Amino acid sequence: MRRLSYFFFYSYVGLVCLAGAWGAFFHARLDFALLMEVDMEVLNDKAQVNLLSQYRFLRAIELGFGLFALSFVKEIFSQKKFNALFLLIMGAGIVARLASCLYEGWPNIMMLFFMCYELLGLVIIYLYTRNKVKDYAVA
Repeated sequence: MRRLSYFFFYSYVGLVCLAGAWGAFFHARLDFALLMEVDMEVLNDKAQVNLLSQYRFLRAIELGFGLFALSFVKEIFSQKKFNALFLLIMGAGIVARLASCLYEGWPNIMMLFFMCYELLGLVIIYLYTRNKVKDYAVA
């Protein structure tokens, strides 16, 4: 279970960092075409700028979460506070995807794959760490 937990952790966090950096600083427009099947040219210039600005911001936050997770791997797998925060953030993303399914409808197969992969990773990491993490007194 340890190897599987770390596999899902590093593959998830690695993808979060890669996707975050890619979308924030490189090819946000390409993400809209490939991942979301959106033709940006149908939007007026101001709408494109606003959408891309917000998208880049959210991808930068995603990158920040990934870097946080990489910086505190040991703590995430050993301390209750870090573990709970990591799983809460990961779970919030999954719940947001599920809410979108309810409100907007079913996304494409790639988005469904990400959601299922994230959910499986969350469950495996939780099951592996639930009896291993400890409360540490903060001095």
